[in-house]
Amino acid sequence: MEKFDLCVIGAGPSGYAAAMRAMDFKKKTCLIEKDKVGGAGLYNGAFQSKAMWELSKDVASVRKKMARLSEYDNFQYSFKQIQSELDAAVNDRKFHLERHLEILNEDDEYKDYFFMKKGAGKFLSKNEVEITKIDGSKEIIWAEKIVIATGSKPRYLPNIPIDEKTIVTSDGIHQWHRLPESMVVLGAGVIGCEYATIFSNFGRTKVFLIDKAPRILPFEDEDVVNIVESNLEGNGVTIHRNASLKRMEIVDGEVEYELEYKDGSTKVYRVEKALVSVGRVPNTQHLDVEKAGLELTNRGHIVDQSTQTNVENIHAIGDVTADMSLVNVGELEGRHSIRRMYGITKKNLVYDNVSTIMFLKPEVAGVGLNEIQAQEKGICYKVVSIDYASIPRAIAMRVSQGFFKILVTDDEEMKILGMRAIGPHASSAIQAVAILIQMGKGVEALSDMIYPHPSIIEGIRECARCLLNKPVFKPRLFREMIKYGQYDGDGYIDLTHEVRAIC
Repeated sequence: MEKFDLCVIGAGPSGYAAAMRAMDFKKKTCLIEKDKVGGAGLYNGAFQSKAMWELSKDVASVRKKMARLSEYDNFQYSFKQIQSELDAAVNDRKFHLERHLEILNEDDEYKDYFFMKKGAGKFLSKNEVEITKIDGSKEIIWAEKIVIATGSKPRYLPNIPIDEKTIVTSDGIHQWHRLPESMVVLGAGVIGCEYATIFSNFGRTKVFLIDKAPRILPFEDEDVVNIVESNLEGNGVTIHRNASLKRMEIVDGEVEYELEYKDGSTKVYRVEKALVSVGRVPNTQHLDVEKAGLELTNRGHIVDQSTQTNVENIHAIGDVTADMSLVNVGELEGRHSIRRMYGITKKNLVYDNVSTIMFLKPEVAGVGLNEIQAQEKGICYKVVSIDYASIPRAIAMRVSQGFFKILVTDDEEMKILGMRAIGPHASSAIQAVAILIQMGKGVEALSDMIYPHPSIIEGIRECARCLLNKPVFKPRLFREMIKYGQYDGDGYIDLTHEVRAIC
């Protein structure tokens, strides 16, 4: 039986990051992957869908310009070309990851520490892992420490006949050979809204979006959602609000679904394809975690505290835990788990400054708390938002839709609680705020920074100046573009008219 210092089960973003961090400590490491290095995040998740979003955004931009500059929108492209570009992007990233592993095996410094094994791993005990290889043969290894990074998969609903061809999850949507003439998306969370954006951007698919709530993205602030909903509907998307799915089935090779509305009425629709996007479930079913003594939640996630499980030598990272299911968080957890298990740090992970991005129209980025979250926590805060329409770079770009919004504590320190940005360059604009949140700094630091001009992020400085009562544009004179208020625990108070310049 071969012995290792560390075994990492799963070579997705989190497992890959953990294994590479272990190389820094010269630990003999076995990385197990049953399918593809890079995991779902590369092939069926964040990377491929975002590459598709970029292409759809380009197509939508060209179509818009053609319509404006020509009497006819005669821009032609094929879905085969789109798929070719997607495949090229995925293959480039795949090459980087796999070539890196090959070099590790050849490098004199690392070749005695890194070992890659292809197959499915499961526990025999808290130190023993059985690997079932593609040819059916089995191998048992022993590891002093183990990291579980097996990720997640799309959630299936028992009453929907998902065949990954006509009715698909995010795993099957990239197998389509052409753009459907019509499709329905079940689930108005991030993934569902992103794919509704993508296919409506291409301009060849009539998209329907089912949402049982009054509005999409229920976890996000209303001012953000209003813009996203308006743009989706402007792209031709029909949002079924307050609608419950009674049935969805395949009829004559197409999708028939029936909705029930709040008033009790029902209606039947027929589309060519359907995407079911109702969450993800952790890949713990075939790990035999009970043999290692691991504790699971009711939903099958591995119970952990800052990656440490209830078994001393085993850590869990990424989607297999109940923490935030994001690639950047998984990588952070992977690196942290190695530092923690080898005594480099005893600190718990803090998720307060995790940056997020939603690939919608336009893109939405955030860090820290939004207003919904702050109110749920009972935090009193002040908040200011600045529309893109007042930012010189946005005006030069001919973009007026979007805003920056910053929340700070309602006290003299005015520590930054969170930020939301919606519009072009949104994801690039939040990093300074993320750093200040991590440092526990106040908003004055944002006001004192020197920003490039003209740039979108100058809007952040104006937000800070407004909170400090020294804005260039006086809010009461630009009430359509600048909003300033306070949440005192009972409700929102508009303070726009009270901003006065101070020395």
